[in-house]
Amino acid sequence: MARAISPCIFCQIAGSSNSTPLLHSVRSLDDKVVAFKDINPSAFRHYLVVPVEHIPTVNDLQRRNEDYTLVSHMINVGETLLRRDAPQPNQYRFGFHQPPFNSVDHLHLHCFALPFIPRWKQLKYVFGTTWWVY
Repeated sequence: MARAISPCIFCQIAGSSNSTPLLHSVRSLDDKVVAFKDINPSAFRHYLVVPVEHIPTVNDLQRRNEDYTLVSHMINVGETLLRRDAPQPNQYRFGFHQPPFNSVDHLHLHCFALPFIPRWKQLKYVFGTTWWVY
């Protein structure tokens, strides 16, 4: 996996060198991912689950056990947070943006509890620029 030469904003958040409140963190005995609220939410609940290790995009994942394990863990963390804060499981969506539609070059899973918040930016989550997990 690629390492960042200079820390990106998500590396700073994952390293706790930022004031972003974490919903799930390394302090919770998880050394793989952190989670926090999206700064511009597109749904009733909109969280990001980010690996601590800098992985630039979904395209940098490979067909190997450690990547499958990481993505599964990211989904589990996101689902746990949504179940805690919005217990309507048929209203959840999880997905990654594919380049060039990602806004930050650090892998991050979008975790939504619907409904979407109506505004034009939401269209990127509806019309095919997002790789949906389920």
